[in-house]
Amino acid sequence: MEMASSPRTVEEIFKDYSARRIGVVRALTQDVDEFYGLCDPDKENLCLYGHPNETWEVTLPAEEVPPELPEPALGINFARDGMNRRDWLSLVAVHSDSWLLSVAFYLGARLNRNERKRLFSLINDFPTVFEVVTDRKPIKEKPTVDSGSKSRGSTKRSSDGQVKSNPKFDEEYEEEEEEEDEHSETPCGSCGGKYYKTSEFWIGCDICQRWFHGKCVKMTPAKADSIRHYKCPTCSLRRGRP
Repeated sequence: MEMASSPRTVEEIFKDYSARRIGVVRALTQDVDEFYGLCDPDKENLCLYGHPNETWEVTLPAEEVPPELPEPALGINFARDGMNRRDWLSLVAVHSDSWLLSVAFYLGARLNRNERKRLFSLINDFPTVFEVVTDRKPIKEKPTVDSGSKSRGSTKRSSDGQVKSNPKFDEEYEEEEEEEDEHSETPCGSCGGKYYKTSEFWIGCDICQRWFHGKCVKMTPAKADSIRHYKCPTCSLRRGRP
């Protein structure tokens, strides 16, 4: 299933990365219907592999521990029917990006500092799998009027057109300013998009502690205010399984 001899040079490792990436991208774009069908939630834990011959495979994880190479995200099939199809594919793409990088730097463990830097530079010239699958460019979203999240409060527009904040939001404003840098890199657990303070409504899962765009998990500020604890689609599905 893998190459007989592991890549050793920057060029060999990059070639391996490129081939695996081609396979993964093909699974999530050109062969997406076939890939979707193979990820049956009733089957065991499944992983998406990209191979050095530019093919892809959905199969069980390696049995040996530790494995020959880092393993992809486990059990991607379990969340398939608990999410919007596009959101699920985006989430698989994000995890695939992480796996491809982990394999490349695992193979490059013996590279020196400059070689690792050159390897990442070559990899970084490619758009990520997530960017390809979602057909987006890594640019900042435009601010919208309504903002905040379940735990951070929200803003509302009054009858005279002015934006008014609720008291809780005003009290927490200074604290939020200090935390802005930390949260600015928080990715949506569904689509992978980054958190921006002035963007649309976000909500945090009380089980896995991940944050989500409200629209990605079909949650509105009004719905959020009416529930005490929020569980994301993945955690809801996991809790429901034996």
